Amino acid sequence: MRRFCALLICLVLVPAPALAAPDPLLGYARDTWRSLAAMTDPRTGLVADSIDSALTTRADYTSPTNIGGYLWSAVVASRLGIISRAEARSRVVRTLDTLATMPRHAVSGMFYNWYDPATGAVSARDFPFLSSVDNGWLAAALHVVKGTMPGLPVDRVLAPMDFGFFHDPERGLIRGGFWEAPPPVDCSVPQDGVWFTCNHYDITVTEPRIATYLGIAAGQIPPDAYFATMRTLPDTCDYAWQEMRPTGFTVTHLGRSVFEGSYRYRGITFVPSWGGDMFEALMPDLFVPEAAWGPRSWGRNHPATVAAQIEHGLHDAGYGYWGFSPAADPAGGYAVWGVDAMGMDTNGYPSDAQATRYDAGFEGCREPGPAPDYGDGVVTPHAAFLALPYARGPVLANLAALRRDFAVYGPGGFADAVNVGTGQVARRHLSLDQSMIMGALGNELAGDVLKRAFVTPAFERRIRPLLAREEFNVPVQRLPQLGRP
Repeated sequence: MRRFCALLICLVLVPAPALAAPDPLLGYARDTWRSLAAMTDPRTGLVADSIDSALTTRADYTSPTNIGGYLWSAVVASRLGIISRAEARSRVVRTLDTLATMPRHAVSGMFYNWYDPATGAVSARDFPFLSSVDNGWLAAALHVVKGTMPGLPVDRVLAPMDFGFFHDPERGLIRGGFWEAPPPVDCSVPQDGVWFTCNHYDITVTEPRIATYLGIAAGQIPPDAYFATMRTLPDTCDYAWQEMRPTGFTVTHLGRSVFEGSYRYRGITFVPSWGGDMFEALMPDLFVPEAAWGPRSWGRNHPATVAAQIEHGLHDAGYGYWGFSPAADPAGGYAVWGVDAMGMDTNGYPSDAQATRYDAGFEGCREPGPAPDYGDGVVTPHAAFLALPYARGPVLANLAALRRDFAVYGPGGFADAVNVGTGQVARRHLSLDQSMIMGALGNELAGDVLKRAFVTPAFERRIRPLLAREEFNVPVQRLPQLGRP
């Protein structure tokens, strides 16, 4: 401290306190919201599926998931002070008004998979289909709006949605979706006046579980449906085509036999998803407090999933960066990215643009394949954001390194993907991926805003006991140091 005196005046010059560095996460949220606002038609309030990184050219189609993502992103943007609550409310009302007029299936109350964001009409880009998981994300967003903006006419859109229509009581599972007319596909099941997909969502660690949660909570689907899905495929040679031989034990929950299987990769034990990607594992956790409600199941699995993704990117593949999930392809189009070793699909989701495969073999039934040769890893920033609750420091370091080392950041935030081997960037923003980023940032910066808005007492009464009763075959384990190499 320095003192200067002149005549009768004495000034004490005290050093000004250092200003706290701005939180980079809030900056990411502001820019990400800018891309979503640019994607949205101001007349209908419908967000497009994607936009270029210059924020000038929007796609001419959208989906229920996209619309839902925009709605919860508007809630987050208002809670973070990016837009006023009045603006958020105005935006949400406009979208709700359009949704109320859009064509949907009269019996189930479900929405079609593709719409024109400029008009709300069903898009002609594909044979009209109604998806269980896409309607699940729209319904999740409507519950968030209902929990944060009382007085809005949410129920005129939400109340008719019956997830029980997707439920197959013989299998105990929800179907992928249905068509209202005979579809141009090889397999469909005519029933209840529609043509259902032959596939069911039968894996636990996949994003369609949000639709199952919603159906159970609403009393539209029986609670045992939660235990009808598989933690892994069985450990017999009949299933030797899966990524590796699982280990586990069999228990009974609500009258259903459950094989509590798990995989092990690089010393980390976890219940795998289908493709080994981050959003299958962690997107429902944006809304449902899975780790808190299921401390012996999701509470162990989510940190293990994040640790294994980091371990893969930094040490096994040696890319120097991590975060792998379906996203835009830097070489053009869309691709499914993941950690192959972490998914049950033996041919799926690579982290590498050269599609190098991991094959651990199936002990006693199939020999391991050659060691993979990693090179041009494709990192998807939204996957890292989803890991915020479990590895905040590594997430910040990873995002900062991506921004420093590649031309991956622009006026709308992070580009959708980057090939960290070649430096090629997918110069697009997908509204789904941007809304996952906004959801993760809202929970991190605004006290789990999405979870608090989404969960009602009735929802908790029906879902929490299901998660609490189960123990995955994932031990309490010492996870690798979640840092950079």
